[in-house]
Amino acid sequence: MKRLFFTIAIAITALNANAELNKWVDSEGKVHYSDTRPPDVKSESVRNISGKGQAEAPTSYSPKNIAEREADLKKSRLEKDEAAQKKSQQDAESETKKRNCDAARQMLRSIEEGTRLVTYDEKGERTVLDDNARAQRLEEANKAVSTNCN
Repeated sequence: MKRLFFTIAIAITALNANAELNKWVDSEGKVHYSDTRPPDVKSESVRNISGKGQAEAPTSYSPKNIAEREADLKKSRLEKDEAAQKKSQQDAESETKKRNCDAARQMLRSIEEGTRLVTYDEKGERTVLDDNARAQRLEEANKAVSTNCN
């Protein structure tokens, strides 16, 4: 008995799936939806959601052939490859900029610490920087930080 009831319930539900849906506005301005058209009111048919009873594709439509689909596929692969290459280049540039920023900050920190700075000339001789050279190096380090750390 339960199986019979269940089968009848499914059959009734399936019949309603292909029903047409109508939309109309009454005299008070309220919008109504129903499966039957009202006799005295202008109504419009709403799109069939189930897909049943729809017209076939127009005859002018023709799907792409294999060569066209393959050309589209190659084009999309090329675009993806170019995008990936561009992204990897941007990542490499940002990594280089980060390393340059870290080096510039380290240089600025070492100059600001106040210890004596020592440089070596072409002959390999050691020279200690005086206050003017130190101020110049500090200015250069600040410029490097502002250039590389933005």
